[in-house]
Amino acid sequence: MFFHFKDRFPKLNAYWDKYLPFQKRVEAPAKTVLLEEGKISQHYIFIEKGCVRTFFNNNGDDKTVQFFFENEGLSSFDSFINNVPSTFTIETIEPSVIYLLPKQHVLRLMDELSHEPDFAQMILQMTARRQMHYINEFVSIIRDTPEQRYQLLLSERPHIVQRVPQHYIASYLGVSKVHLSRIKSKLAKGKPHF
Repeated sequence: MFFHFKDRFPKLNAYWDKYLPFQKRVEAPAKTVLLEEGKISQHYIFIEKGCVRTFFNNNGDDKTVQFFFENEGLSSFDSFINNVPSTFTIETIEPSVIYLLPKQHVLRLMDELSHEPDFAQMILQMTARRQMHYINEFVSIIRDTPEQRYQLLLSERPHIVQRVPQHYIASYLGVSKVHLSRIKSKLAKGKPHF
């Protein structure tokens, strides 16, 4: 579960190791719902292998928010912390191996870690990194065309384009599958589409 913290915060490895027995390993086929929109998040999710997306339903259409891959962790943070219904669904895109750590153990771990001087720095780094990601996404949605956002994916996160089905990428960009095909075709021909 906390494998992704071991390299970044080795001084805290005793804590990560202590909570390893409480996690549940799950081999999940593609399209397995790990958290349903409207339900309260009860687990922290770590991805050992595979790909996961977060999305919400907008009048019958799935709107993809983000993609997660190996060695990344996630939850519906607001739901997890504040016991409110999740605003999005978490679902595997491809066959995945994930670890679930129940909320009670996460909260106990956080309480124990709060006495460690490195913990505050770790939380600040993680929060700043995640917040900057979401700020950049938000600005890009407002500022950039779908073609520009697709080009950013190609240059900055090509693994998404390589691994994620096109209909999910279209949903993430806020365009139809047909529009995405046109964008890809024009880029392949070297003609920008604005």
